[in-house]
Amino acid sequence: MIRFLMRRAATSALVLLGVMLATFLLARVVPASPAVAYIGPKAQPEDIARVERELGLDQPLHIQFWNYLTDMLTGDWGDSIGTKQPVLGEIGERLPATFELLAVAMAAAVLVGVVLGVVAARRKHTKLDHLIRLLSIGGVSMPAFWLGLLLQVVFVRALGLLPPTGRLGPDTPFTYPITELTGLYTVDALLTGNTAALGDAVLHLILPAATLAAYPAGVVARMTRATMIEMLAQDHVRTARAYGLSERTVTWRVALRGALPPVTTVFGLTLAYSLTGTFFVEVVFNWPGLGQFAAQALLNVDYPAIMGVTVLGAVGYVLVNLVVDVVQARLDPRVGLA
Repeated sequence: MIRFLMRRAATSALVLLGVMLATFLLARVVPASPAVAYIGPKAQPEDIARVERELGLDQPLHIQFWNYLTDMLTGDWGDSIGTKQPVLGEIGERLPATFELLAVAMAAAVLVGVVLGVVAARRKHTKLDHLIRLLSIGGVSMPAFWLGLLLQVVFVRALGLLPPTGRLGPDTPFTYPITELTGLYTVDALLTGNTAALGDAVLHLILPAATLAAYPAGVVARMTRATMIEMLAQDHVRTARAYGLSERTVTWRVALRGALPPVTTVFGLTLAYSLTGTFFVEVVFNWPGLGQFAAQALLNVDYPAIMGVTVLGAVGYVLVNLVVDVVQARLDPRVGLA
């Protein structure tokens, strides 16, 4: 395990370096001046030149990249051009909102996807199976921003059941303020016994979490169905039935255990994909997380913010794949950590 982690740490460092270099170069080829975005549209040439010197944009690219790399390793991720605040602080302030949304969405995706996949495999080629497959394909195919708008039209405008945007209602911060402990509103409200704010936070989570969970739930359901159909035909499953085990035990304990490793791999990939998929969802639902920060950074040609969010996403992607490899090895003894 130690040798495996050391090898993965070395390769991950190379991957992160490559991502940083590619992002750095791509951000510099955009035909827009961050100095103009920093000062404003009425900036004078001498002011632009002064800001470029202050930001180090007048230096050669390789020197800019080296300075940025050394500063990032020491914890200085630069100052955002848009907010004039340290990028690391901006990310830390918005990360809990994104993490809360992502955690709820992924938990729902795993639960719904696995259950639907198992039911579809048990009812293969029936109307229920066809319906589940249709829903899975729809969840995978629909763009997140379109699905989010559709859910808002149905559940907000037509039915009036759920709030449209934000993490809390406009009155909740004043009538039932949340004491922030972790930055996760549902957790903080639960820990402090603030039931009114907890209910409001849960209601605001439903639509964005459902939108974000649609794609991974569809992928997990399709993979679970395929692997469960294969596992239910294996000899050891037939043997379990011959020993008199109930069909529920055979399905949910024997067959599902063998079907989980490939499902885990697919879920890890969709989880890593959802790290960036949150951006569209946050913009549609006005969710104050990293997605809004990244979108605004792109509009402002905010190099430090773009680099910071990209590096954070790359770190998350690497960590997710590492966890998936370890979990796979634990679920299936035939899988080695090489």
